[in-house]
Amino acid sequence: MSKTINLIKANASNPKVWIVAGITVAGILLLADTTRRRRRKAIIIQRQDFGAFLERFDLIPFPQPPTPPAKLPLQGLTFAIKDIFDVKGYVTGFGNPDWRRTHEPSDKMALVLTALLQNGAKCVGKTVMDELAFGITGENKHYGTPINPKVQSNIPGGSSSGSAVAVAAEFVDFALGTDTIGCIRLPASFCGILGFRPSHQAVSTIGLIPNSQSLDTIGWFARDPSVLRRVGHVLLKVKAVEPKRERRLVFADDLFQLSKVTKQKTVYVVSKAIEKLSGYQPPQHINFSQYVASNVPSLKAFGQNSSNLQYGISALKALSSVMVSLQSYEFKTNHEEWVKNVKPRLGPEISHRVLAAINTKYENVKVLYKVGTEMRAALQSLLKDDGILVIPTIVDPPPKLNSMKDYSTEFHDRACAVLSIASMSGGCQNLFLGLCSIRK
Repeated sequence: MSKTINLIKANASNPKVWIVAGITVAGILLLADTTRRRRRKAIIIQRQDFGAFLERFDLIPFPQPPTPPAKLPLQGLTFAIKDIFDVKGYVTGFGNPDWRRTHEPSDKMALVLTALLQNGAKCVGKTVMDELAFGITGENKHYGTPINPKVQSNIPGGSSSGSAVAVAAEFVDFALGTDTIGCIRLPASFCGILGFRPSHQAVSTIGLIPNSQSLDTIGWFARDPSVLRRVGHVLLKVKAVEPKRERRLVFADDLFQLSKVTKQKTVYVVSKAIEKLSGYQPPQHINFSQYVASNVPSLKAFGQNSSNLQYGISALKALSSVMVSLQSYEFKTNHEEWVKNVKPRLGPEISHRVLAAINTKYENVKVLYKVGTEMRAALQSLLKDDGILVIPTIVDPPPKLNSMKDYSTEFHDRACAVLSIASMSGGCQNLFLGLCSIRK
């Protein structure tokens, strides 16, 4: 716990790095007996890169003047990218061999990649991802599932699984991924590293294969909070020095009831982290599900029986339903023709979701976008310019590998109920070793 507190203290004074939030159970790791340790060791020997990389190459930083005015902000850092970003001269595979087979090498470079190279970072390869960015487990039938370095018998989380594993296994200093319905936040939590999902459209997505444009964001992973911040300064074009402002923490008490980590422990960790920092008001507490139900009226059209979710968070269950429907509708708009023409080989879970997206007839699509507009307004009203919403990133530990058939629906529903808050509001969300926050 002291390590987590120190990491937060080191960065909480930076008003553009909004880090302080709820604890997830994924931060608690248990090692198995000697037999399992031997098995894990054997896996490491067979897959030296933990299965994180799909393709290795070296993209060196862009040439600089003979005497540059100052050291570049990312000089000396290495990074990897998810197989969803365009690299000139390489095929962008979108996590699927049939997509790779039916597309030509890119003739351009993703803008986000250009920005990192211009600022001194070196790219060393592309990483494995869930097929078509349509999963949250990190498993891939074709290229293998990247091994979670923190708990190797469990899933790494996805869809940016390879990027998270590459950072957690210390192959790179940071890595790029994307977040649509939690694809940065979930693997960061499960792999025990730092992750940042910026606000929607804060980072250009030119040169990115879209999954769902209304939800897609570019995010990044790091082990070191200073690296996470340096990458953020480059991609978000943040000034090095920002004026300090008062901050107000708002705890979503009802969501912590879903997690095995108690609200009291969360409040203690955050309080210790900010006790010597100036400008933090006393914490506030809220029943967030009730707040959403009262301030996002269009959700009433998506009311569902939430008997399989504890403590009656029906509003967030409805919000997650809207999020999944919006993702599916936009995926169909983007890729229906390719799916029907190519008939790609997909893993069972991804195949189910893709076919459901393609075959569904979407009625009253406007209300999906209306929910997003209302959700953004509700978060803006709650947080204004000084608020930080403190929530659990994920409420369950990472499931075992190859076990999703047993409780896929329950895990997916509980995960999406919490992950939908940032996705549907468009707000940024930080994860720090199982601590996360949302800011508008």
